[in-house]
Parts: sequence; C-alpha cells; structure tokens
Amino acid sequence: MRVLVTGANGQLGWDTAERFAASGHEVVTAGRRELDIGRRDQVMSVVGSVDPDVVVNCAAFTAVDACETEVDRAYLVNALAVRHVAEAARRFGAHLCHVSTDYVFSGDKAEPYHEWDRPDPQSVYGATKLAGEQEVGEEATVVRTSWLCGLHGSNMVTTVLRLASEGEPMRFVDDQRGSPSFTTDVAAVIERLCVDRRPGVYHVTNQGQASWFDFAREIMAAAGHDPGQVAPITTAELQPPRPAARPANSVLENRALALAGLAGPPDYRGALSRLVADLLG
Repeated sequence: MRVLVTGANGQLGWDTAERFAASGHEVVTAGRRELDIGRRDQVMSVVGSVDPDVVVNCAAFTAVDACETEVDRAYLVNALAVRHVAEAARRFGAHLCHVSTDYVFSGDKAEPYHEWDRPDPQSVYGATKLAGEQEVGEEATVVRTSWLCGLHGSNMVTTVLRLASEGEPMRFVDDQRGSPSFTTDVAAVIERLCVDRRPGVYHVTNQGQASWFDFAREIMAAAGHDPGQVAPITTAELQPPRPAARPANSVLENRALALAGLAGPPDYRGALSRLVADLLG
C-alpha cells in the first residue's frame, strides 16, 4: 500500500511510518512543515498528489494545559482539521485511521473504559479530540491510546531519566491511573487495522496499569536507579496546579480488539525495559 502519515515528526507518527516501511509498504511522511492539516487547501493538495491507499492521522495539538487557553487552536487542529483530512481521504479513496486519546473520558469510572462507554471529556483537549472522532465518518478507524512513550520524542520515560541524571527530586501523582503505552507496539496494531481497513473505534494500549508514581518507580528500576528516590503526591498537591483536568482513571480496555480476535499490545513492562535500554544505549 501507499501510506500517508501526518504528524510524522511526533513519536507515534515516527514509529508508525517506520512500521509500515518495515513491512514493505510505500510510506510518505508529512510533518507540520510539509502539511498543516488546519489548511483545507493544503490537505486536498497533498492527499491528492500522494494518492494514498491509507492515511494515518497522528497530527494533533497535544499540549493539554495550553488547550485550556488556546481553545480556537485546539478546535482547529484537533477537530476541524480532522474534517479536512476525512474529506480528502473520501475524495481520493483512502482509508483513514485517526489517533485519539483516553482524555475523551471523565475518569470517574471504577473499571477500565471500553469502546462502548460514553465519552465525557473534562478538558478542552479531551473535548476537541472527541470532536475530531466525530468528524472521521463511519468507515474510518479511530485508535484511542494513552500515556504514550517512544524513542522519538519527549515523554514520561525520557523525563524521569533526565531528572535522575540531574539528581532532581522526583514527585509524581499517585491518584491518576492509566495504561502506559509504547509507540512501537501501538504502531503494529495500527498497521494491522489499516491493512484490514477495519472501521470503528479501537482502544490500543499496552496491557497493565499504573499510577504516574508507580510508573516513575518502574522506569527508575529499569534504568538501574533507586526507585525510592520517587515520592508520591496527590493531584491536589501539584504546584503549580495544572489548568486542565486529568482523568483519575484513564485505563483503556482493548475490548474491541479482543472480541475481533486480534492481538493487542503486550504488557507494558517488557516494552519499558526495551525503551530504557535503547535510550541509555
């Protein structure tokens, strides 16, 4: 297939492009410099010239707190721009796979969220990503993922390793739980869904769950540092307070994959060990 990956300079976009290329597909990558998805004319021009079989949209405005004040930008990039990409995909006969987030849920549920749970975003970021999901159309694939970490970008793993190397004190919240997910594993499932052209919403996260505090300790241990250097705090103790609400529970159950008989990403701990080794190697 010929695959167009937008947001290709981000950590998931990068590894998604690499995954398709490694499988022998022809891949065209577009970062923001090559394609501003907020500009409809540019989207139509690029998608028309590439003429892809599949478009994987990894482009997004992901600065969660900034979205609270840059509301118009958030809706432009995360919602209206998705309308442009979906329109172009339909016009040129491409299957669209759009990446979304755990922030579409409130976080109030006690159990993990599955694909048929009702979204109830509590932040501008979550609201705009849900709006983007609503723009893609019935034939598109929506991949919701969470707590992404990869080799190409800034994330929780790189942050903890940097703080450890600088000897900085580490305090992470222990009252937010999620599914740490790794870009290479998520990209593999994205490829499978796109090859099959499967429509609908899929949760794609590594198995297992942790609080940010738990995850930081596991990163420290994987890097050979003392996990005891990490201290727990509550969200209310964060200084300065974060403008955007975070879901207390953003664990995503990969129910649709399981019911379809498709393998999801493995437990996150193995992926964490590999990523730490790559970052330190």
